[in-house]
Amino acid sequence: MILFRCFALLLAVFFAAPSALADPVEPEKAFPLSARMLTADTVELRFDIRRDYYLYDDKLGFAALSDGVTLGTPEVPPGETYEDEFFGGTVIHRGRLDVLVPVSAPADMRSFELEVKSQGCWDGGICYPPETRVLTVALEPATDGGGDLLGRALSPSPASSGQSQAAAAPARTVAASASGDESGRIARLLGDASPALVLASFFGFGLLLAFTPCTFPMIPILSGIIVGQGHHVSHARAGVLSLAFVLGMAVTYAAAGVAAGLSGTLLAAALQNVWVLGSFAVVFVLLALSMFGFYELQMPSALQSRLSSTASHQKGGSLGGVVTMGVLSALIVGPCVAAPLAGALLYIAQTGDAVLGGAALFVMALGMGAPLIAVGVGTRSLLPRIGPWMEGVKKAFGVMLLAVALWLISPVIPAAATMLGWALLLGFSGIFLHALDPLPTHAGGWRRFWKGLGVMLLIAGAAMLIGLLAGSRDPLQPLSVLRSGAATQVQQARFERVTSVAELQTRLASADRPVMLDFYADWCVSCKEMERFTFSDPAVAERMSRMLLLKADVTANNDADKALLARFDLFGPPGIVFFDPDGREIDGLRVVGFMRAGPFGEILDRALN
Repeated sequence: MILFRCFALLLAVFFAAPSALADPVEPEKAFPLSARMLTADTVELRFDIRRDYYLYDDKLGFAALSDGVTLGTPEVPPGETYEDEFFGGTVIHRGRLDVLVPVSAPADMRSFELEVKSQGCWDGGICYPPETRVLTVALEPATDGGGDLLGRALSPSPASSGQSQAAAAPARTVAASASGDESGRIARLLGDASPALVLASFFGFGLLLAFTPCTFPMIPILSGIIVGQGHHVSHARAGVLSLAFVLGMAVTYAAAGVAAGLSGTLLAAALQNVWVLGSFAVVFVLLALSMFGFYELQMPSALQSRLSSTASHQKGGSLGGVVTMGVLSALIVGPCVAAPLAGALLYIAQTGDAVLGGAALFVMALGMGAPLIAVGVGTRSLLPRIGPWMEGVKKAFGVMLLAVALWLISPVIPAAATMLGWALLLGFSGIFLHALDPLPTHAGGWRRFWKGLGVMLLIAGAAMLIGLLAGSRDPLQPLSVLRSGAATQVQQARFERVTSVAELQTRLASADRPVMLDFYADWCVSCKEMERFTFSDPAVAERMSRMLLLKADVTANNDADKALLARFDLFGPPGIVFFDPDGREIDGLRVVGFMRAGPFGEILDRALN
C-alpha cells in the first residue's frame, strides 16, 4: 500500500501542471449530474465535480415538477468554508457530492420530473451562471423487505429556455473522477493523463501486485507446466510457454475487467463456488498425479490414455493448453480486488471507455506476469539434464500443485476439512522425504538436509492434526487454540452482519458513533489477510472498539450482495467504507485491497476525529 501511494505521488507531479493550465470547460462537464432511486422513497443525486471546480452550498435547490410528488428535506453533506471573490465567506463542495432527497409519489406513478438548481465556479477565476436541470426519474417498487433495490436509468427531460439538460445515467452511476480514495485517484489518472503514461503506470501497478498473495499460486502452476516438459525443454521453449501463459492471463484480465466495468459485476466472483473451484482443483490433482506417475494405478487403460494425453497438453505439449491454463488462473486463482483494478473498473463504468480501460488492465496483467516469465525461464535453469534427480523435481512440483488444489478448494469446504488436507499433505510429504527412515552413518550433506526438511514437514503436519483435534480452524496458527482460546473468534464477534441496503440504512440511522463497514467474502484472500494481520493488531483493535463495526458478507454473490456493492460503487471485496455518527459516508477514507496495520490505523484516526 505504501508503494502504491509513493507511485501515485510521483504520478501526481506529472498531472498537476497540465491541470492548472487547462481552460475552463462547459458546466455539463464541470458539474456532471446523475441520479438513481436509492430506495423506494429516496432519490440519490450525485454531482461529479471536476477537479479545480466547486459548487456553492446555498445555490443548491430541488423541486418536483410532477403532480402528486412531494420532496422531503434534502440531506446535503457538510461542505467546506471558503472565502469566495464573488460571494465572500460561503460554503462550497468539491469532489463527489451525494445528496439524498426523500420522495413521496402515488403508487401507480412510474416516473416523475425533478428540477435541480446549482451554481459553481472554476478556481481559475470564472463563475458560471445559475443552472437548472430537469431529470426524468424512473420509479421502481421496493424489494427485499423495503428498499433493497437500486433505481433504473434516468432520462433527461426538456428543460425550459436557457436551461441545460442532464445526461442519461445508468443504474450504476460511478463517481470515479471525484472519489478521494486510492482507487478513485487511480481512476482519475486514466482520465487526466496521456495514454502512454497511463499504460506505464499500470504496468508498474502490475509489478507491485505480482508480489501479493493472490498471485503467488500462479508460480507453482507455471513452474509445473515447465517441469512437465521434461529435461529436454530449452530456455527458449520455457520462455515461449511462460509468455503464452501470461498472455492468456492478460487477455482474460482485460476482457473480464471491461465486462465488470460495464456490468458492475466481477465474473470471477460468480466462479467462486464449489463446482467451479472443485473442477479446477481436480485439474491440478490430475496434473500432480501425472508427475507422480500414478495414472495407470487408478484408471482404466482407455481413460488413462485419454487423460494422459490431455494432461500432457495442459502441461505444455501445446501452446493452446498453456494459454487455457493462463485464462483459468486469471479467472479463478486471483479474484481479489486491489486499488489499481478497482480504479480501472471505476473509470470504465463511469466513462464507458472500454478501450483505454481494457488496455490499462491488459498492461497491468503483463506487469503481474513479468515476474512469472522470469520464474518460468529460471525454472528451466534449475532442471537437471539427466539422472534420477528429474523425477525428484517432478514429484516436488507435484506436491506444490496439490497444495494449489487444496488452496483453491478451501474457501468452499469446511475449515476442518482444509486443516485435515494440510495435515495429510505435510505429513505424507515428510514421510516421502524419509523423515522416519534411519540415516546412514556416512550420509552426505544433501541427504541430511532432505531428511531434516522431511522431519520439519512431519512435525508441521502433526501440529496441524493436533490443532484440528483441539478445535482450531486456523492453518497458520494450528496450536493457538491451546494457548489463547478463541481470540480470533472474539474479534469476529464484534462485527454485526448486514445483508441488504435497507438493513444497512437502519443501522446507520441508529448509530451514535463512527461506523466501519467491511465487505468480506470467504474466497477473498485479501479479506482474510485484513482479519489476520490488520484487524488483530492491538492498536488497530483498540481504535475499532470505539466504532460500530458492520460486515457485509458477499460470499454468495446474490442479488442482495450485488446491491450492497453497487450502493458504494464497489466491484468486489475487500472494501471498507467509513461513516460519521450521522450515518454519512466520510469522503476519501475508503480502503480497497489489503492495507497493513500502520496505515490502516491512520485511516481509523481520521474516521474517529
